[in-house]
Amino acid sequence: MCKMETMTMTCTDVTHERRISKQPTKVLLTLSNVLLPKEKLTSTPSMIDGLDFETEVDLRIVGCEWIQTAGILLKLPQVAMATGQVLFQRFYYTKSFVRHPMEITAMACTCLASKVEESPRRIRDVINVYHHIRQVINQKLITPLVLDQNYVQKKTQVIKAERRVLKELGFCVHVKHPHKLIVMYLQALGFEKHQSIMQMSWNYMNDSLQTDVFVQFYPETIACACIYLSARKLRIPLPKSPAWYSLFNSNETDIQDICRKILKLYLRPKVITEDLEKRVEESKKEYDQAKEKAKEAIAHSVVQTEVITHKPSNGITSAIPRNISSTTPNKKPIKKRSRSRSRTPLKIKSRSKSPRHLKKSKKRRLVPTYRDYKNYKDYKDYRGNENYKSKSRNYNYH
Repeated sequence: MCKMETMTMTCTDVTHERRISKQPTKVLLTLSNVLLPKEKLTSTPSMIDGLDFETEVDLRIVGCEWIQTAGILLKLPQVAMATGQVLFQRFYYTKSFVRHPMEITAMACTCLASKVEESPRRIRDVINVYHHIRQVINQKLITPLVLDQNYVQKKTQVIKAERRVLKELGFCVHVKHPHKLIVMYLQALGFEKHQSIMQMSWNYMNDSLQTDVFVQFYPETIACACIYLSARKLRIPLPKSPAWYSLFNSNETDIQDICRKILKLYLRPKVITEDLEKRVEESKKEYDQAKEKAKEAIAHSVVQTEVITHKPSNGITSAIPRNISSTTPNKKPIKKRSRSRSRTPLKIKSRSKSPRHLKKSKKRRLVPTYRDYKNYKDYKDYRGNENYKSKSRNYNYH
């Protein structure tokens, strides 16, 4: 009885462990794995590839502006536009502007953000909108996009870029926006009916999307910084003892850093996109040339280091380069027969074949046989005749 009880207990334990192992794994998405350290912000992949810091900042600003304008034309909600800009900023801290074009990535982030915020748009509409934006910026005649081979190529590029963004971000596209937090904090401070401070703080928050603020700080701190800026602009006093931002787990130094980065946006001069693209193309050419030189140097070093070791008669090993032939001067090198040569077929003796429609019964016999004679004596007399040898044995067929 004891043995049976122990057996049943072990079986139940095994089945319980199997049930636990079959449960799906849980994935925790938190904002802690999204914020980047300062070491990664100073040395970006674009700067490593030879792009200067100011050009990279201008490219980030232009890309976020394009996403915002495209979202307005596509009638996307503001949350979707904000998600696209945050994904754009995150992506270019893992990849370079030199290797991945800014416009294609902005299109991919717009499509991905529309899907994340449950308001999807077609890729064709997104490409048409960006084509219109480029024509307006370059002050060209507005013409519709032609559905030719270039359009198909651009569409495939956008699809691949969307997959690349998902892969580089580890499929962590969750973004917590401070839109609702601003309203909640102003209600807690007693400014829910003050429309001017709420609208101004909202505007500051939308403008902060063009900077790297959302990559460095938590959304609660960003909301507090936007309220701080709007209160200073409108000269509205806020409680200081205790400090109002301490209630929302924020620090004064972080708030001041965010305010400086937002105010620097309004001091930057307007940038021409064509000049930025020229700089990116120049750095891309330099990067390609350096890559080719590195490949050539590696190939040259490999050719020099590759040697064949052989053992001579005295037992001492020596190294001989691969290009020197190891054959002796007395013997000729064996030439391998190439497979491309066509082998000559064997000569077959031609045999005369009768037509298929003729049967053996219809063949005509010219030489008589033993069956044609009734007696063997007559056949023997016939064989003894001299004219027997002169008769031909060829058969003629009709």
